[in-house]
Amino acid sequence: MNHLAIILLGSNLGDRLNNLTEAEACIKTFASSIELTSKTYQSTAWGKTDQPDFLNKVISIKTNLIPTELLNKLLEAEQKLKRERLEKWGPRTIDLDLLFFDDLVYADDNLQIPHPGIASRRFTLIPLCEIYNDFPHPIYGVTLQQLLNNCTDQGKVEIFDSENQ
Repeated sequence: MNHLAIILLGSNLGDRLNNLTEAEACIKTFASSIELTSKTYQSTAWGKTDQPDFLNKVISIKTNLIPTELLNKLLEAEQKLKRERLEKWGPRTIDLDLLFFDDLVYADDNLQIPHPGIASRRFTLIPLCEIYNDFPHPIYGVTLQQLLNNCTDQGKVEIFDSENQ
């Protein structure tokens, strides 16, 4: 069965744009298809703010994997792209977050779906809303656009213009 999975890609170390491109290429190897891709956004770091700005984008894929298998594939892709987990919310070459899996609500020791940080993070909601603004959040019962409208995060999030960087 083909499931819709929505993934946030982020990078703030090294060649950030290339890191996102490489991550998307890794994801293509285990996705049935890539459905939608947001623009790339530059945002200030969240949680631990004394680090370089991030580039983020959201993609949706079709997959035959179950959520835990998909998480393992995303973690393998992070390892391939030299992700090091040195501190919570610290700088990283790549970060791949599984945001949604169909309309599933799921939690175990390693995975929570929908991702618990969605509603409080503009850097997630802005690219999400670009491609899925009417997507209903299965826990909150409101659309992603409504979550963005009510988000109190003040972090800067702008479309990334690689020509001016």
